[in-house]
Amino acid sequence: MSEEDVERKLTAILAADVVGYSRLMGEDEAGTLARLKSLRKELVQPKIAGSRGRIVKIMGDGLLAEFPSVVEAVRCAVDIQQDMAEREASLPDERRLRLRIGVNLGDIIVEGSDIYGDGVNIAARLEGLAEPGGICISGKVHEEVRNKLSIAFEDLGDQEVKNIPEPVRVYRWTDVTADPMPATAGVEAAPPLPDKPSIAVLPFTNMSGDPEQEYFSDGITEDIITEMSRFRSLFVIARTSSFHYKGQSPKVQEVGRDLGVQYVVEGSVRKSANRVRVTAQLVEAETGNHLWAERYDRELEDIFALQAEIARTISATVVPEISHVEQESARRKPPQSLGAWEWYHRGLWHFYRFTLEEFLEARRLFERAVELDPNFAAAHSGIAYTLIQEYMHSTSDDRAELLKRALAAAHTSAAIDDHDAFVHFVLARTHAKGGELDIALAEAQKSIDLNPSFAYAYFGLGDVLMHLYRFEEAIEMFDTAARLSPRDPHTWTFIHHQAWPLLSLKRYEEAVDVERRALLSPNAGFYPYLPLISALGHLGRQKEAKVAIEQLHELHPGYSCATARKQLSITSDYGEQIIDGMRKAGLPE
Repeated sequence: MSEEDVERKLTAILAADVVGYSRLMGEDEAGTLARLKSLRKELVQPKIAGSRGRIVKIMGDGLLAEFPSVVEAVRCAVDIQQDMAEREASLPDERRLRLRIGVNLGDIIVEGSDIYGDGVNIAARLEGLAEPGGICISGKVHEEVRNKLSIAFEDLGDQEVKNIPEPVRVYRWTDVTADPMPATAGVEAAPPLPDKPSIAVLPFTNMSGDPEQEYFSDGITEDIITEMSRFRSLFVIARTSSFHYKGQSPKVQEVGRDLGVQYVVEGSVRKSANRVRVTAQLVEAETGNHLWAERYDRELEDIFALQAEIARTISATVVPEISHVEQESARRKPPQSLGAWEWYHRGLWHFYRFTLEEFLEARRLFERAVELDPNFAAAHSGIAYTLIQEYMHSTSDDRAELLKRALAAAHTSAAIDDHDAFVHFVLARTHAKGGELDIALAEAQKSIDLNPSFAYAYFGLGDVLMHLYRFEEAIEMFDTAARLSPRDPHTWTFIHHQAWPLLSLKRYEEAVDVERRALLSPNAGFYPYLPLISALGHLGRQKEAKVAIEQLHELHPGYSCATARKQLSITSDYGEQIIDGMRKAGLPE
């Protein structure tokens, strides 16, 4: 369909849904459903029709309506909420049906009887911001009604809402005293979101048709909760709260509001003969958008080992996905609105560009986070890690000073939070680069002990083992890191680092294959070209080596064997073997 064929119009959109619907259904399914149908038939539908509105669609406990007049849309929303308060007043607080309503004025796309577009999406976001029994309207709506209705609204300022690039001005209806949210109704009051990303793992559904397999699906869920709880960057809802939803099919938006979480993991388990299939997905709670999904097919041999493996893999994969969303969100926000956590994630966005200039910018942003929160352990670790990267990129004589500063920042982080696996990973990397391999080995192992699902911990251990010439073990650790977090922005380096011990073992063909894989990542930088050029030189594949050298020089002009020797701190025989391969490939001395 061409742009000319798309039907558009400007209209007022009302979005509404019932607060705590899954809980009410769990307590009295038949009664709640009957009350909801009665509410729609006797109150909501007549009010909308009487305001010249049209119900576009009903979605479970929610609905979407449009109005030709924004004034009538707002008056209708207020009438519904006031009548709802009177209608439910005789019931106990915990049994009352309450609505949240959002109203927006926007340009929409019309397709048949349905409507789409940012105008609709913003109305849904406004509904999510409203209090139980309350109404939120956009700035556009407020402009139209402020002199036409004697209804009071409070300016909540510009609000960032998911998947809408620009902030939305939000106003809250202030006359919600007729049906206040009681302080004792804890399960309905949406908890405030914590500073760091929050997540709930819902009970995985047993799709096997065999009630005896319920223990396996529950075990998967419990193990994922346990593994995710090891990540200090996450706020993870406890098992008891997550399992409140067992046997239900709640909307993720409702789970997000009830538990105060931004993300939800849900999935299913299906067993057939000696095979099991586990599916999992990560969903953004506010919008219901799917951020990631994966399927795991396994042979059912040691059921407990399988359960642990799948749980560890899922948790290790989900965390980078959440981090990516947080980075993009922080990057879009205006600087004046950023807190320490957001400065940190904006720094990570720059860090994962993997160039020296981006590392320096990342450090500046991590330092800004520390200024706002001196006890932010991850930000101190971020500073240390950027200093390590600067050390690795540098060939100057002050490299030792960079390492010294990195170690100081890492120790500051450890003093704040000694149970953070990332802190000990950074300490392992720093001590390894400084030649303190016994300390580095202990720190890397502690990182794994603290979080066996943390891919970086295995990468850190592999780095230390490589420095100890334990090449086969190092390859295994790098491979484990890559398998644990296949979508991590660091994955290219998990793969790339396998080439160094492969070169030392003279497995040159494998080293070439590994670096070809590493270079498929758009953020790989110049480092994978170094083992690749050396391996091609040893194999005598001069034509391919020439192309690789040209590509290296595009990223790092003038790179030579002398640069590599200094940058890689070559002192050993196996290091000279790497340089010899580069020389044979034609890299200038």
